[in-house]
Amino acid sequence: MTTTTPTTPYESYVYAYPHKTAYRPLDPRPALREVWAGEPQHALSLYLHIPFCEVRCGFCNLFTRIGSPEGLTTVYLDALERQAATVREALAPGARFALAAFGGGTPTYLTAAELERLCDIAEQRMGVDLRAVPLSVEASPDTATADRLRVLAERGTTRLSLGVQSFLDEEARSAVRPQKRAAVEAALDRIRAAGFPVLNIDLIYGIDGQTERSWLRSLDAALAWRPEELYLYPLYVRPLTGLARRTAEDSPAGWDAQRLRLYRAGRDHLLALGYQQVSMRMFRRADAPQAGSAEYSCQTDGMVGLGCGARSYTSGLHYSFDYAVGASDVRSIIDDYVTTTDFTRAQFGHEMVPAEARRRHLVQSLLQAEGLDLADYRRRFGTEATEDFAADLAAAPVAGRLTVGAGRLRLTPEGLAHSDAVGPALFSDEVRALMATYLAR
Repeated sequence: MTTTTPTTPYESYVYAYPHKTAYRPLDPRPALREVWAGEPQHALSLYLHIPFCEVRCGFCNLFTRIGSPEGLTTVYLDALERQAATVREALAPGARFALAAFGGGTPTYLTAAELERLCDIAEQRMGVDLRAVPLSVEASPDTATADRLRVLAERGTTRLSLGVQSFLDEEARSAVRPQKRAAVEAALDRIRAAGFPVLNIDLIYGIDGQTERSWLRSLDAALAWRPEELYLYPLYVRPLTGLARRTAEDSPAGWDAQRLRLYRAGRDHLLALGYQQVSMRMFRRADAPQAGSAEYSCQTDGMVGLGCGARSYTSGLHYSFDYAVGASDVRSIIDDYVTTTDFTRAQFGHEMVPAEARRRHLVQSLLQAEGLDLADYRRRFGTEATEDFAADLAAAPVAGRLTVGAGRLRLTPEGLAHSDAVGPALFSDEVRALMATYLAR
């Protein structure tokens, strides 16, 4: 049970457990053949990471490099292909993929020809039929060009996610995101013309100067494109990002109140228009096709990550390469990656002992609107979730924000609103200690 009680509803976005800042150098470095031996491999997920962007937004703390010297994207794809060949040999001969994604950075930073090669690596090296499985790709307005989108559509992309953040130019400037609404609208026009089954639009609330009225104006501008999915992100200001300090309110409590107010306004607006809430951040149009695979769920293991910023998951180990946010360290890690010839061993990671595997399942499930299937947990682990985590579930900020019914443990609507406090509160003491001693760079 954690001993730290968050004082803010916005402690941290939990998109994976444990967080990469809990990873440490592995000694000895295990061979990938051993790491994957005996793992279920009938419905794996493939993630290819492209660590390049044209600009870094003021709020961004992702592993990404701004721009690339001539030839760097070519040697990066060379290294990605070497890694793919090595990883495929480490998997079982009958390994099969049920889901694929290209992320970053900005995958569409690559040229159309380079995107063709990226797809070839997934298909020819990893054995993924991109036209037969759901494929999600992230893009930015300036890089969503007609030739790039044509490649992605022809190669089977089912979901295109566009990072917009705000349709209002003044808010985009405030978030240090240099873009114009006209460019965003032109990109959306090209995306819709390309015919992707699912369009996702990312928006951010809590920007300095943003009001409920301006937030809903931006949201309505997105809704004019009838996106199948919308992600609503609260603004975070993290170390080593362009936003050196938060200026939205005079006090952290005031900023928290502003973000909660804007979240509820956006949530209620989308629910009234027939969107379904999937998580605190994700909303799906009720008549939209599913963008994922019925065979894969975020609670299960079996993630194969390729690229220097990707992570991989097995039941016993989560692993990746080194991690950084600062520009010089990111460049150094990418430079090391492109010169690597031996990809046979895991380098950084976190061992998933049984207690951590149970905790991961709890966290990943509770942060979804559908909650934790208690019978599924019992079948998977042979124990009761409410007994395994009785103390955690009874402590703040989780207590009072749970319901049990129809065999599921769920967060209440207010619990979902506080997901960024609930999730971190459920981290183990060991993971919290590792994250606390991580030196940001």
